[in-house]
Amino acid sequence: MIDQNIREYLLPEQFNAAVRAGAAIMRIYKSSDDYDISLKSDQTPITIADRMAHLTIKESLGKTRIPILSEEGREMLYDERRNWELFWLVDPLDGTVEFIKGNNEFTVNIALMENNICISSVVYVPYHNKMYIAERGRGAWVMEGVAPDAEARYSYAEIHNNIVRLPLAERSHTKFRVAVSRSHQTEETHTHIDTLRSAHPDLEVIEQGSSYKFCLLAEGSVDYYVRTSTTSEWDTAAGELILLEAGGTTYAYPTGEKLQYNKAVLDNPWFVARRE
Repeated sequence: MIDQNIREYLLPEQFNAAVRAGAAIMRIYKSSDDYDISLKSDQTPITIADRMAHLTIKESLGKTRIPILSEEGREMLYDERRNWELFWLVDPLDGTVEFIKGNNEFTVNIALMENNICISSVVYVPYHNKMYIAERGRGAWVMEGVAPDAEARYSYAEIHNNIVRLPLAERSHTKFRVAVSRSHQTEETHTHIDTLRSAHPDLEVIEQGSSYKFCLLAEGSVDYYVRTSTTSEWDTAAGELILLEAGGTTYAYPTGEKLQYNKAVLDNPWFVARRE
């Protein structure tokens, strides 16, 4: 396990990389009439904002000399990465479909992985100026008022002096709230919700894009999140740790197993995340 001095050096690098990437995304989101949309080999869309956010993060985290496994980076063979002890797992723009639709529901996800376990994570929601942070064994927090900034230079002390512990008491509610992907629902999603409804007749469905769903769980705004369509490891690693450190759990559905990272194939199984 890396010591606290190294953590205190790496967290600001992680935090600032996300804020800078958010600035690159928002500059395009607010001012561009052409997102330069194309399809990747898996038929998912990519925009100029995805590419610019990736380059920004690559430049920001390059100084740490820790390898980066990014959705928009070059494809890395399993033999190249299988023995990494420490690496960054990155989704530069999670929620590309929502970005294209213009509904503000997109995030920047950066997870620091040690021996394939996330030990530190940030999820930045640039449209809402919110940063979610977690350190394994230490807790999860949210920091508000974090505006996109291409020159972000937050220190460890500045970060920890301006954060609020998760979950948030003011997010308490009476109805059982279930989060689902806004753009990637399946028949199995609806069947699962119907099963939940038998125990929670007043169940309320919350549609939301990106890893922000993990953050809403960690806040206490929703109670449950079911995903029965394809996701990749960079979609979940950062958010899963934020939820875990806020007292929640994530597990494969229907097996109940833990999600595994840095696998030969980077796809996740279906999963459920919930508050305890």
